[in-house]
Amino acid sequence: MYSGQSGRVMQIDGGIGMVNRLNALGIRPGKKITKVSSMMMRGPVTVQLGGTRLAIGFGMANRILVEIEQ
Repeated sequence: MYSGQSGRVMQIDGGIGMVNRLNALGIRPGKKITKVSSMMMRGPVTVQLGGTRLAIGFGMANRILVEIEQ
């Protein structure tokens, strides 16, 4: 997913702890998410969920499966 692209969260590949953490942030299957920015070499990824911007780690972001909207 490139900066500025939007899509729907389809699945989160991770353990129960990661799923619960992302769920607490509002990132769950069915939600629309937009990638705002990311750092070059595995830095934090900034996403927008509704009117809220969140920064999550690269490893956590890499486990969120998103269906990109055209």
